[in-house]
Formats: sequence, C-alpha cells, structure tokens
Amino acid sequence: MYAILNTDREIVFYNKERGKKMSLKLENVSKTFVGKKAVDNVSFSLEKPGVFGLLGTNGAGKTTTIRMLLGIIKKDSGEITWKGKAVDRKNVNFGYLPEERGVYPKTKIFDQLMYFAELKGMKKDEAINSINKWAKELKVEEYLQMPAEKLSKGNQQKIQFMTAIIHNPELVVLDEPFSGLDPVNTEILKNIIIDLVKNGKYVIMSAHQMATIEEFCSDILILNKGKTVLQGNLKEIKETYPANRVEIDVNQDIRNYIKDFNLEIENETNNNYVIKITDEEKAHNLLNKLITEGIKVDKFEIKKPTLNDIFIEKVGEQ
Repeated sequence: MYAILNTDREIVFYNKERGKKMSLKLENVSKTFVGKKAVDNVSFSLEKPGVFGLLGTNGAGKTTTIRMLLGIIKKDSGEITWKGKAVDRKNVNFGYLPEERGVYPKTKIFDQLMYFAELKGMKKDEAINSINKWAKELKVEEYLQMPAEKLSKGNQQKIQFMTAIIHNPELVVLDEPFSGLDPVNTEILKNIIIDLVKNGKYVIMSAHQMATIEEFCSDILILNKGKTVLQGNLKEIKETYPANRVEIDVNQDIRNYIKDFNLEIENETNNNYVIKITDEEKAHNLLNKLITEGIKVDKFEIKKPTLNDIFIEKVGEQ
C-alpha cells in the first residue's frame, strides 16, 4: 500500500498490488431473521483511512451489520465490497473486537495470543515480535505468562484488543472498545487507535459513549430497528442544528441573573454554568448584563447540540 496527494490535497491510500483505491462499501444491504428484518436497506462507505461511527440502541442492527461486512454471516440482499471485490472471509484482512468479551481463563496470555496470531497466518517469529510490541504499548508485558483469570477486567480487555490487531489488519472493527477501561488505559487505547489511522487503517467503531464517537469519528451512521435514521459527516450534521446551550464561567454566583432572563440551568459546578437556550440573542443579552454589572466572565461559549442530543432526538422516543 502507498499514499499520494490527490487534487484536493487529501492523503489517499492505494492498494499496491492492484493500483486501486482502497475502500469499503455497503450498498442496500438487508438481513432477516425468522421473519424479523434486523438490517433494512443499509448503505455506507469508507473511502479513506479514518474512524467511522456505527451507532444505535441495543437491537438496532449494528452487530448484524458488522458480521455481514466481515463475511461472518451472509446478507440476504445488497452488495458489500472491499477494494472493489465482494467481501468474503478470504479477501478481507480484518481485526474484530466483538462486544461479547471472551478470553480463555485458564490459558496463559502469551499462548492465547500466539494461537490467534497463527490462526491469522502469522509465522512464529513474526507473531512473537508482534506480541511483544503490542504488550509493551498496552503495558501488559508483566501478564504474558499469567492465565487470563488472574487479570483484571480492564487488562483482559486490552488482551482481547491485541488479538484484533496483532496481525496488522487493514480493516479494524471495534465494538465498545473502551468498556471496562479506567481513564489511564482508555487514553492508551485512544492513542493506539489514532496511530492505526495514521498508518492507513480503516476503523469502524461502535460505542455508547457519544463523547468518544465525537472525538474520533468524522462520519457516522445511526440505526434504529434496522433502518438508517441519520448518516453523514458529523460536523456538517451538527451545523444544521441551531445552538441550544451556552457555557459561562464566572467568578461568582449568577443564578439570579439567569433567572431574570427566564433561562434554565442544565449544569452548575463551581460558578461554571451550562444554560439551555432557544436562541443566541438571549445568551448575548445575558452576557451584556453580566459585563454591565462588572462581573468577570472567564468563558462564554455558545454550543451546538452534542451527538448525544442528536442521538436521543433520532431514536430516544422510538
């Protein structure tokens, strides 16, 4: 694989052997189980390395979609292609971290990792080097000769993440990758995902932490009952929504001023206020009032809806 700059000065990755632009495409894909349509005419594509957010409530069809695009289960209709070829287990070099966690509790970590590496066709020396590399990056070197049952839930999670990337896959699918991790280990995993993208990997991420999706994903798709209810570039989607909050950081209690403008406080911590607004004019009027009264304003930021707000709007009532 190599990269060039296209006419828009974007980095585009190409398949070295075929000279074709690498991409994943799902077109009008559907799947029915026992008369129930789990996935209904879903389409999306990944045209360049990055992180794509696949979102939805429990039972929305995310896992079924993932399993079809990886060739684990067969679709009923539609097309799924990787690098221009129909997807099957033979032509997709993928790594998959499923939501259902699973390590062998009585088996040493090193032996488990070696087993999964060899399943992916890695030679022994290559596998050992990869195990040692990722164990160092994920800070689990001291656990390699321990059985999995001796590890904490978070460290078991990191081991399972290693099984998904140990063989240097082109496409990585991560289902709830940060579940069970403390803030330190979450940061470690975030940095690794950033490096994967820098190295030309395509990543699909499914998570319930909307703040995490906002941090990583430029494009998203939200499913509800198997149907697409929203998709596209996250920044462009948010631009279609009016501002609904203002954050103000001051040096004293301003609740009475907020009350005078008939505004609702959503959150208040140490004189930092997040206030709901229906239009920006009231927010600016409040700011002018505070300045007129001689109150020091350290921060004033009008905010668009969060992805969490948008997600609840699209699927919450349903």
